[in-house]
Amino acid sequence: MNHKARAVRDHDRMIYRIAIEYSNQGIQLKYNELPNDLKTHQNEESFLDRFKVHNWNEIPHTIVAHIAKDGHYNIHPDIKQARSLTVREAARIQGFPDNYKFEGPRTAQFVQVGNAVPPIMSRVIAKAVKHLLTSH
Repeated sequence: MNHKARAVRDHDRMIYRIAIEYSNQGIQLKYNELPNDLKTHQNEESFLDRFKVHNWNEIPHTIVAHIAKDGHYNIHPDIKQARSLTVREAARIQGFPDNYKFEGPRTAQFVQVGNAVPPIMSRVIAKAVKHLLTSH
């Protein structure tokens, strides 16, 4: 459920493979380090970290709603797949149970995951609020 990867252009797949190779060496790929034929714009000063891999054995970085636009900041770590995360993978990182169903088109599902307060964090906040309300 919600675990179908979006199509990846060959151009992006090449960049993802480079980003994964860098990541496997503990290095974050910077946009200005890409070969010139893979660069799509001339701005080499802003958003240098636009291609980011979720490593296998590290705490994942935050999933935000921008994932609905492209997956460049949420690259799956398997170089054989060279793709961005699925909705289900992003939801799991955010702490949603695997049986939680996201509705609508995939873009809307990514927005739902990216805009959500992670369920585990919601639970902690709710317990703290309950404690404050019941302790007085």
